[in-house]
Amino acid sequence: MTNREAQQQAQRAVSEAEPQEESQAPAEAQSEQAPSDQAPSEEARSEEEARAEEARSEEEARAAERLERAVRAAEQALIEFEIAVETFRVEVENFSRLHHQRLGPMYSRLDELDALIAEAVAARTGDPEDQRRAREARGLVQPMPGVEELFHGWIDSDGLSPEASAMLTEQPVQPPPRVRPSEEARRIYRDLARKAHPDLAEEEAERERRGEFIVRVNAAYAAGDEAALRKLAEEWEAGPPPPERRASRSEELYARLEWLAERKEMLAEVASELESSAIGAMIKMAPEDPDRLLDEIAEQLLAQVSEKEARLAELVR
Repeated sequence: MTNREAQQQAQRAVSEAEPQEESQAPAEAQSEQAPSDQAPSEEARSEEEARAEEARSEEEARAAERLERAVRAAEQALIEFEIAVETFRVEVENFSRLHHQRLGPMYSRLDELDALIAEAVAARTGDPEDQRRAREARGLVQPMPGVEELFHGWIDSDGLSPEASAMLTEQPVQPPPRVRPSEEARRIYRDLARKAHPDLAEEEAERERRGEFIVRVNAAYAAGDEAALRKLAEEWEAGPPPPERRASRSEELYARLEWLAERKEMLAEVASELESSAIGAMIKMAPEDPDRLLDEIAEQLLAQVSEKEARLAELVR
């Protein structure tokens, strides 16, 4: 073989080998690019999981906000209900005191007249059954009241009271003290109860502080002491601000709602007992003017006293 032929054969071998190298190059390029084609799919999955987690967090936050609003609404409703119950309780106590002062002696007089009539009948007939009725009637009569109660505080162990002295010296006689909070006192009381109510506190120390303060507020309101209520309002405004409410977990909020519901049931029982009592029923009959109802009852009792006194007079003649 000549040199020329050898060169030509070598060139053909080189030309035949070049396409193979080129064909191998894309394969190598594809093998190098394969990892970069897989990377975006993994990133996409990570982003999708992150978005799903964020959506769950947002939904939980919205649910917690709704539950928080429900707790706040339940707290305010409970406070308003407790204010109404406490207001009615004070009205019942005040009306009961006034009822006892004005009508108690009349009821005692009626019981005494019933016993005297029964004893007069038994003395006339001598019947054992009449004598038994007389003993029962006498047993129903209340014990003789003390000097202070009998004279409504005009005479006590120290002698005449200022009212009795004024009457004897023809000075104006002061009426028996009565307790009925003024409209301003009621307004201040409701405002303090809404601001300082213990149910608004979650920390035990703050709850105790508010509880002690509300006890003083209730005492001032029950006494109708408007000046004391104003001082308490100033004291509250000058006192330490209530602690900021911290974010609560859903379980704590649910427990809070359950506690509020239980307390409302307890208050509902108290309100039912007050309304079903004799004094509560009387106030419900004339909520705007209970004094007028007392006047009507007093007239009825006086009429009964007159009838029984006339009956007794006939029996003892």
